[in-house]
Amino acid sequence: MQQREQMATRLGFLLVAAGCAVGIGNIWRFGYITGQYGGAAFVVIYLIFLAILGFPVMVMEFAIGRGAQLNLAGAMKKLEPPGTKWHVYGHIGILGNLILMMFYTTVAGWTLAYLYHSAAGHLAGKTPDELGAFFGGLLGNTGELTLWVFLVVFIGYLVCALGLKKGVERVGKAMMGGLFIILIVLAVRAVTLPGAGAGLDFYLRPDFGKLSFEGVFAAMSQAFFT
Repeated sequence: MQQREQMATRLGFLLVAAGCAVGIGNIWRFGYITGQYGGAAFVVIYLIFLAILGFPVMVMEFAIGRGAQLNLAGAMKKLEPPGTKWHVYGHIGILGNLILMMFYTTVAGWTLAYLYHSAAGHLAGKTPDELGAFFGGLLGNTGELTLWVFLVVFIGYLVCALGLKKGVERVGKAMMGGLFIILIVLAVRAVTLPGAGAGLDFYLRPDFGKLSFEGVFAAMSQAFFT
């Protein structure tokens, strides 16, 4: 039986796992829904859902991966008790991942587009209204948008083609290190801007009056995003 490739280091595994968990949903979505649904009140509900739903699911995923050393469908088939149908959920999970990738590759395509246009100076000096019009124009340009999404998929293919150690682990380490640096720079920049105190107050002051059922559901969905 062929030996399956494994991570070279524990640090590599932790960084790749963190990269899977700390994604667009935490950086792009978390901030504005926290302010929308009561600031710290929303964060408390989110942490509760993270403890009772998110953490157990993460432990389950790690246990299945360690126990089977296979993809999701193969792992569920290998570990299921005789006579049960747990393998069906493995195929459902792969279908869910496919649907989720439709979302992530699209947003990642937007990111590449903004990276290019920012570096080319196309966004310099634009007002918020002009930037909004630029984004609307980008969404309306199907050809350009398709190109950026294709590049995202192709880059992902190249990383996976290099294998677990030379591809996923090595790239994951570099990208997570870069992400931490960017987040630190952005955090320092944010707290030094005029009105930063008011922004932090809006973000973190608990307002349970805004915490509707919709906000509780948003906290639960955010826990699954994490």
